[in-house]
Amino acid sequence: MVHVYNCHPFASQQIVQVEQEPGLVCCGGGALFVVTTGGCKVEVYNLETEGCPLICRFASMGTVRRIQHSSIGDYLVTIEEKNSATYLRVYTNWRHQAEEKSRVGVRLLGHLLRGASVWGGVQMEIIEIPLSEHPVSLACCAVTGDLLVGCENTLVLFALRRHTQQNLQNQQNLQGSWSNSEQSCSQTPGRTQDLSVLDFERSVILHLSKLTPKQVALCGGYVAVQAELEVLVLKLEATAEATGVEEPSDSFKSEDYPEEQSDFLLVPKHQELLGDRAGACDVPVSVEQTGLEDRRRYTLSYLLFRRFTPEFFQGCSVEETQLHSLQLHPVFTSKQSASADEPACMFCFFSLPNAGYLYSLRGGVEALSTYQYPEKVLQAVLTDHLLHVITRNALQSFTVRCAAAAARVEDPYIDTTMKACPPCSLEVCALRMQLFIGLRTLCVYGRHVVLLSTADTEAPEEAERHTQRRGLDLKEHNMLTGIFLAVGIDPATTPALENLLSRPFLSRRWTISSPKETSPVGHGWNLYVVDTVPPITLYQEMVEYRQRYAETNPQGLSLRHLLSEAHLLLRSSLLESSEHRQASEGARKMAVQKQMEELEEAFRQNCAQLGDSFSRGGQKDYHLALPYYRMSGLSVTEVMSRNRPLPGSPHSYGPGFLFYLKNYLLEETDQSLSQEDADEVTRIFSQSEPSMLVSVCASPCMMNVDPAATLQILQRLEKTAGEAVPLTITMATMMLRLGNMAQYTELMERHSEMLLVYGFIEEPRLLLHAGGGKRPQVCPTALAGQLADSQPGLLVAAMVALHENNKVQLEPADHVFKELGCESSLQVDFWEAMLMASSQDAVIQELLFRLASVYIDRLTAGESPTQHKSLKSADDLISCCSHYGALYPWLTILNPAHASSYQHQEALHKLQSLLCGPSLSIGNVAPLLESLSEETLWGFSLHLLCATRRGQYGRSIERLLDRCPQAIIAYANHQLQDKHMALWWQKLLPELCSRTRAAADNGVLLGALKETLVVVAMETSPAEFLELLPDDGSASYFLPHLLTCAQRHLPA
Repeated sequence: MVHVYNCHPFASQQIVQVEQEPGLVCCGGGALFVVTTGGCKVEVYNLETEGCPLICRFASMGTVRRIQHSSIGDYLVTIEEKNSATYLRVYTNWRHQAEEKSRVGVRLLGHLLRGASVWGGVQMEIIEIPLSEHPVSLACCAVTGDLLVGCENTLVLFALRRHTQQNLQNQQNLQGSWSNSEQSCSQTPGRTQDLSVLDFERSVILHLSKLTPKQVALCGGYVAVQAELEVLVLKLEATAEATGVEEPSDSFKSEDYPEEQSDFLLVPKHQELLGDRAGACDVPVSVEQTGLEDRRRYTLSYLLFRRFTPEFFQGCSVEETQLHSLQLHPVFTSKQSASADEPACMFCFFSLPNAGYLYSLRGGVEALSTYQYPEKVLQAVLTDHLLHVITRNALQSFTVRCAAAAARVEDPYIDTTMKACPPCSLEVCALRMQLFIGLRTLCVYGRHVVLLSTADTEAPEEAERHTQRRGLDLKEHNMLTGIFLAVGIDPATTPALENLLSRPFLSRRWTISSPKETSPVGHGWNLYVVDTVPPITLYQEMVEYRQRYAETNPQGLSLRHLLSEAHLLLRSSLLESSEHRQASEGARKMAVQKQMEELEEAFRQNCAQLGDSFSRGGQKDYHLALPYYRMSGLSVTEVMSRNRPLPGSPHSYGPGFLFYLKNYLLEETDQSLSQEDADEVTRIFSQSEPSMLVSVCASPCMMNVDPAATLQILQRLEKTAGEAVPLTITMATMMLRLGNMAQYTELMERHSEMLLVYGFIEEPRLLLHAGGGKRPQVCPTALAGQLADSQPGLLVAAMVALHENNKVQLEPADHVFKELGCESSLQVDFWEAMLMASSQDAVIQELLFRLASVYIDRLTAGESPTQHKSLKSADDLISCCSHYGALYPWLTILNPAHASSYQHQEALHKLQSLLCGPSLSIGNVAPLLESLSEETLWGFSLHLLCATRRGQYGRSIERLLDRCPQAIIAYANHQLQDKHMALWWQKLLPELCSRTRAAADNGVLLGALKETLVVVAMETSPAEFLELLPDDGSASYFLPHLLTCAQRHLPA
């Protein structure tokens, strides 16, 4: 469906004062090119100056049949006829013909003129391009300036080359296409070093065996071919590898359709193949490399194939059903410029007399829009903002969807909760038409629409031929109707059969009529330049139209459609202005900047209007209110004021507004609502969605809400919905803000600590607010501060639960405790609790390192012990947490009882327990232990633990015998087991013997030696025991142990 809006896109029109009747027209580079009737003279007019004054005129070498201008290179290319021969010619430096008697150089493709004729002064050049086939159509690339020529069965691609005086001798080394330059040869004669000459290189030939090109298009490597009822779009890509000529695959080698069976013609069925499926069409294309300078090789990929079946429709016969207006249209995003190698978006447009079709080619081929015309369209031109079409007597414009596709390519946040844009599938609309008489040709440059109109005359012989054909059709229709009536079938009762009889190709072969030549019997013509209004003006007219429409139907879908059209119009204008701003300088850049600011302000207004539309609408697409309001830049207060129901109105708040408000309240921001606005939000949700009240009250935006009024609303909710833990906590928060500690305590004691933890998991914002805006860190709420003082265990348990349920990460949780001033107390309790609960290895290792660091800091002499009593003692942690190991027995000898404070003793035991546990990496904690002195016995015990964990048993035995021999047997009994058992006699026994020899009266060493001999006698054979005895030892001392060893080894 096509919407029709009474908005006028045209601002003014003027008539170009041409002396002779125009035959062909085209425009580009700020100029209008008019080929006079007869086709041998070209006149150029300035489109950008009021009145369109004449720039220059020059004669062509033949009768011009087709003409095209390229902005890249500023050249004209024509197909001309002379003496029954067809020529392809390119005109460069045509602007210098304004001097009337300027010289003209003529040369062949690739043969540059030499000497002063080129470098001594600028002159117009005519480049003759020889072809082996007759050219029928041509196209210039808007990105590279390359030229594509369509012949009867081939497409020939010519790459644009730019030669300067310096590189003329090295042409064979030139690579790539010439970059952007509007007028490459318009330099002053005195600066010969800057002069350049345009030339072309025949680069690629595409062979089409089953398609006769009627029109071609080229842009950024995309090639489009249009036959009478078929369109084929290809992507031509350059590769470094050499590839052979592509041969048609077997799937293409299908039999031709029979030309004639009896008196009927078989018409191919309708086909539409997009993307990869387009390769299955029956149109083979092969590539022939012809470039000499261009060493690259080209490959083809099929993008789009569309075949139509000729049909009759009102005002157009079957013979007149032909495709026209093929166009490839590039769109650059604001991050690109027109000199980019490839546009961000590429669109393909083509049209039948009754319908136009727009496709997007980048990022997957997709059909965007279908334009249903009210009457037969002769020609159409696609622009960034509008699609202009002409009928015989009218110029009409339709909206386009190019901006919708480009927005999604440019901004990945489109179609999210952050940003939105009307869909590409949005139905198009037609704007008010402008009436003319006898329109024949249409071309567009910027905001200038050029129209050629001629009087509607018809030669007498042509009128007679049409009369004869109508008589033949009537005779044929009557004859076939009689045949059906003879067999009892009345065609009048069957619409399908009546439609079939009206077709003119039942009794003769179907042919396609060629375009009419200009009738020599003419008595009137005009050449118009119609200027379109600036996009911002058209937008303002749409806004006024919308206001008038809203008075009768404020919730109409057409109103939203009109706002969406205005949105896309502004988006396309912003893209265009961004490109102009990049290319502008000085005062022009300031003007463009001012225009950009005006467009951006209009864009924000439009987003606000779209947000209003979706916020008040029904359930469909109500979620779009959120991104449009965000793009509008409105504050939540302004959005609320726009959505308040009128007094006495039956309408309440719309679902879109509630969706916006919920998402705003769920966001983490440092912007707080005023008390008035916060109270209004509470009332809105108490009426619309009472179940959301807990989340609403927990939002950081609601810090200024009236606690007394909110508490009354929550109490009413509790009576109707029943008691719930998050609701109870919310009510306790309000009591806390009111300073009613008795009621606060009563509410918090309603539920067990475990249920309260579940309540915090359900609504974490009751405990902490995530960072946002100027506060990037997570911050505790007032309730969290109260819990830190009165119920620290609940606070720690809740934080652990939030971490384990992915509601908060470890670093933000640490920041919460720092904000509460508990970094040396509750934060450590939190880490210890996390160590018991967490199953993530990375988190466990981080916590072990942090706890070891804290325990070491508490043990150092310079650290004053904390007065806070830990929630978990060392014994609790050993019994509850697997990462804390039981203290080794020998440590009790090294830990003198009551030698220090309770906090110091707890820190020592916890650190020793971590070192005794299975999880702490000794390599990570060893550098931290270097700060501890071994002068104290507890410091020595930690270093000894470290050495033992590292497997340094021999060194540990020596250090323990030196420092505390009382513990050596306990150490050996615990550590020297299994594979380390041999150390009893290999290390411990020799050490004790040598030390006892030096201090024979040392009872501790003698006792240790005696215990060692007992173990050695139990684990060794008599022969091994004898080998271990010292040579100077007393036999009477060792003999009892030897007898014990021998008795153990006697046979049973």
